[in-house]
Amino acid sequence: MAAPETLRDEVARDLAPARPLARPAVRSLALVPIALAILVGVPALHRLRYDLLAIGAFRAFGLSAIQAAVGLAIVALALRESIPGRALSKPVLAGAFAAGILVPLGVLAITMQVSLLGPLPGEWFEVGAACFRTSAFAAVPAIAVAGVLVARAFPLRPGVAGALYGLGCGLMADAGLRLYCEMSAPRHVLLAHGGAIAAATVAGMILASVVEKKRRRA
Repeated sequence: MAAPETLRDEVARDLAPARPLARPAVRSLALVPIALAILVGVPALHRLRYDLLAIGAFRAFGLSAIQAAVGLAIVALALRESIPGRALSKPVLAGAFAAGILVPLGVLAITMQVSLLGPLPGEWFEVGAACFRTSAFAAVPAIAVAGVLVARAFPLRPGVAGALYGLGCGLMADAGLRLYCEMSAPRHVLLAHGGAIAAATVAGMILASVVEKKRRRA
């Protein structure tokens, strides 16, 4: 049965040209200034790590830059995942999450070769909480921007896209944190630094899911 003339007119009036999305890699460039601000801002607001001379420029700035770049790449994957019809395959998803785990572990292993500092006895919780808090706050602006970019693409699997951009933003925040925190003791890094990355991943997943659920109800 043909649609009523009034309905066709109403639909025609509501139609408007759609603005095409840029490629995910291009859209992810919006987070480059935030990543740079984290790398510069975290040590600027606090201080550079005390063992900077001992670990050298590459282990400090070079490894942080590499980790931040990996975080940006994972955010770009989240932007691709958010486009209907361009969902990532299971191997690509597994690789992205594996990179999010292995890269900071690799950075830690390389840093530990020349520095293995840890909190003083009785200060593990206090120092760990400070690092967790610093990294978590640093990730918030990146998560907010990535969340807006992902929401614009109408993700069919918002939880997956959110977990990806949360992980990427968490890596960027930790890249700045390690320029301030000189602790390389595995227990501290895995719990405090790794915990902040995990929290950013969960935050992204929850944010993307809530935003998409509200939009579908509207």
